[in-house]
Amino acid sequence: MTDPLPEAEGPQRIMELASGLWVSKTLSTALDLDLFGTLAAHPGATCTELAGELGTSVRPTRSLLAACAALGLLTRVGEKCFNTPLSQRHLVRTSPAYFGGWVEMLDRHDYPGWMRLHDALRHDRPTAWDPDEQNSLFDSADPVMLETFWEAMTAVSAVTARALGSRIDLTQAHALLDVGGGGAAWDIELCRMHPSLRAAVYDLSHVCELTQKKIDQADLGDRITTVPGDFFADTCFPGGYDTHLFSSVLHDWPDSRCRELLTRSFTALPPNGRLVIAELLIDDDEDGPLDAALMGLAMQVETWGRGFTAAELTDWLAETGFTDIHVTRVQAPTANAGVIARKP
Repeated sequence: MTDPLPEAEGPQRIMELASGLWVSKTLSTALDLDLFGTLAAHPGATCTELAGELGTSVRPTRSLLAACAALGLLTRVGEKCFNTPLSQRHLVRTSPAYFGGWVEMLDRHDYPGWMRLHDALRHDRPTAWDPDEQNSLFDSADPVMLETFWEAMTAVSAVTARALGSRIDLTQAHALLDVGGGGAAWDIELCRMHPSLRAAVYDLSHVCELTQKKIDQADLGDRITTVPGDFFADTCFPGGYDTHLFSSVLHDWPDSRCRELLTRSFTALPPNGRLVIAELLIDDDEDGPLDAALMGLAMQVETWGRGFTAAELTDWLAETGFTDIHVTRVQAPTANAGVIARKP
């Protein structure tokens, strides 16, 4: 029997859990007001000066600054306010390492669906979009939503690609097909790591149009191409690639469709071709880790998919015909593992 918690500790912990939305809205609102960009342009600004720059009153600005300071997003020297290294690097829009797209996507797109999580669980259907009007999350024609979504995906995927890509041996790979790889973040990072590698993003046509801009910005148009298509509607995957990549793709779809994608990959790959899967995997006993478990729950709101375990993926791959299956663990925003398999 475990020792009882001190009287105040239990309620305090529950309050912290229940108040998570307060933290998220503090961050997203500060970002929306461009607080961090303003401090980057005017380091040392006071509360009164920031209120004038942001177009807010002094009283709420003071509360916002106190909350951001408590979250480690700004620091003070007397009355003067400054960005911390974290906010300066990742929350200033002009920074190459800007991560605010992920925050904006959650706030504008995901959280309205999360506020109806009960409905998503009760009715077993997404709430972040209307399944009666769209076939999937990715069918949206809303240009603002598309831009926000893919900016977010690019931000988190680039970090993950650098972390996991450095742990995967691609020295024998020559041509990589990034299945559902809109944004080309993985392809850009992997091509930078491996000068002899070429890659192609295989995704919906409107996603490829947005992706081409990212490829051009990276000045990698001679090595990275786009292949417009629909990986379920097309009769087969494009040929000519010795490596396939599924990054945060499988968790979007029901089990039967995941296994269909694995079969299509197996069919299209040449002998000795390899499949790389990057995912936030739930532990085999399904009691964590927290980021993977919450991502799995997010799929109830956003897609028809779920989170899954390394054991499940390994079984699916083996049943499809893949061999030499192994799991490489990593710590990154959208993947805690890479699952690599070979076609005999």
